[in-house]
Amino acid sequence: MPSLNYQTARFLTSAPTLAQCPPDEGREVAFAGRSNAGKSSAINTLTQQKALARTSKTPGRTQLINFFSLGEETGRRLVDLPGYGFAKVPEKVKLEWQRHLGEYLRGRACLAGLVLVMDVRHPLTEFDQMMLGWADEQSMPVHILLTKADKLKSGAAKSALLQVRRRLQEWEDLVSVQLFSALKREGVEEARARLDGWLAEG
Repeated sequence: MPSLNYQTARFLTSAPTLAQCPPDEGREVAFAGRSNAGKSSAINTLTQQKALARTSKTPGRTQLINFFSLGEETGRRLVDLPGYGFAKVPEKVKLEWQRHLGEYLRGRACLAGLVLVMDVRHPLTEFDQMMLGWADEQSMPVHILLTKADKLKSGAAKSALLQVRRRLQEWEDLVSVQLFSALKREGVEEARARLDGWLAEG
């Protein structure tokens, strides 16, 4: 199976709600993660672009569903979902984001898989478990990137990986987990191979 060229990713559009998303056709993979987990950095590293997904010193800046098309063929897309947790926004706004996230994950037929980004030092937060619950409802495959692996020594990072795998044993048919470091470009090929598998099907 030929690998897709993720460097061709280009911003397509932003949507505040499911109704305003691009036509529900082709295949797309969504990236989700609690604010500050390194989601934007992961997307930029995988696409070898410095500023495709906006990184910010203020966590929680992504408040819209952002779509990126791969190459000329817009039938393949990467999607950056709103992250929250540390975001300094009113509770009402957070609940609104949560509602739109739920609608997107439940209602988007072309969604082929979910990449769930977690800081390796703080995995499986309440937000992560909520996302896993939604994915489980939809039998949606999930690939977890344990980011910032460079912040831990090799042994501690591997131990964290094993712990997460153990805690997710009941979902092992749907969920896969790997270590990832945007800084050291660790785990890039493994993550791209997972994206290839999801986006190339069908």
